[in-house]
Amino acid sequence: MLDLILKAAKENDYVRAVYMNGSRANPNVPKDRYQDYDIVYVVDETAPALNDKMWTKMFGEVAVLQEPDLNDTAWGMVHDFTKRYGWHFLYYDGNRIDLTVCTKQYIRL
Repeated sequence: MLDLILKAAKENDYVRAVYMNGSRANPNVPKDRYQDYDIVYVVDETAPALNDKMWTKMFGEVAVLQEPDLNDTAWGMVHDFTKRYGWHFLYYDGNRIDLTVCTKQYIRL
């Protein structure tokens, strides 16, 4: 999975950096089969990743997709999708990725 995550960063010209956070990045957290990959792709702008979501299929066949940022807008929350957007993927092979694209300016906040 890590190879696929890096491959996606290399194959998409708009990606400037990629990093992992969360439990898999913390060596003090006991490993278990429910851990997901918390991945952040740093981009100059989010539009390319949002306009063509086909690139997310390279991680596997999607069983469940959640878009929490989009769902929040239904409850009146305001998000600036030009700065940050996230998805939660569950793939049929059991892998889970919480995937975020955000601008480098957003990270500095």
